Amino acid sequence: QLRHLFGSAVPAFPPKFYLAMTKSMADERRSQLEQYLQNVTLDSNITNSDVFIGFFRKLQQDTFEIQTQRAFLDVYLADGSDIRLDIQTSDTAQRILEVTFCKMGLSRELIKYFSLFFFQDRDDGALSVVKKVAEFELPYVSLQSMKELHCKLGIRKWYMDPSLDTRLMDCRASLNLLYMQAIQEVKRNWVKPTEGQMRELEFLQKNANKAKFLELIREMQFYGYVRLDPCICDYPEEGCSADIYVGNNEINCCIKLPTNQTKEVSFKINRLRSWQVTFLGATKDGEDDTLELRFEYNDSGTWQWIILYTKQVSSLS
Repeated sequence: QLRHLFGSAVPAFPPKFYLAMTKSMADERRSQLEQYLQNVTLDSNITNSDVFIGFFRKLQQDTFEIQTQRAFLDVYLADGSDIRLDIQTSDTAQRILEVTFCKMGLSRELIKYFSLFFFQDRDDGALSVVKKVAEFELPYVSLQSMKELHCKLGIRKWYMDPSLDTRLMDCRASLNLLYMQAIQEVKRNWVKPTEGQMRELEFLQKNANKAKFLELIREMQFYGYVRLDPCICDYPEEGCSADIYVGNNEINCCIKLPTNQTKEVSFKINRLRSWQVTFLGATKDGEDDTLELRFEYNDSGTWQWIILYTKQVSSLS
């Protein structure tokens, strides 16, 4: 159906095996199908088409045996408040985002700057961003499938360049969203202001000067970044723990060395040639799942693989 609609823009579908497959043949075909899906989803015209959305809507509902029916869904804002929506269980993330923006009074033109995310408020007070919700994903179905993770659905801005904040300042509703998220990031220690900057932020917050608050915070380290759960990495040596911040076109690692010293390393996005995420299964104690993220990085003209490990699947989703 996609080939009929989009012609050569759609890659060739992997050929089928008509005889009994060996394990290696099945693994090869699974890899080919994964690569096919990755290539197809690079084109937003395809992922926004009724054929693509309809296929994945049916797939998600059939997998988790959820029929189309009326339901209520809570969408959380960064200040902890929520907006309750009257939805259909088959509504896509894009549809839910549009309905949420309508209830908040945000213009449709600003939707592209925001996205839905699944996140966890952990018992230790940390905030864990599980993953960005794909536009064709059914948030109600996904939440049902992740009940054991106790996830919530929330809105966050979705861009890596903090200077884009200025495009949203003229709309009161989008200004409020940016301000709430900035306050949240300061409270969660994602942003790293100096003592003087912190005092000025507190003064502006006390006086509810949102525009000046956002203008000041844009100057601070890690503002607008997503902070991942703590990881283990092999750079500059194996077994180092690291706090990972992603934003402003870089992956920034605050690495704790075996000597207890801290080393900060920035990996620029434009120097990455390839990356891959591998599910490694349960750890030796059998309690946690481990993911491996590796990316090939050009450092002073030499390509090398940087590897990060996390015990929580949510960290690198």
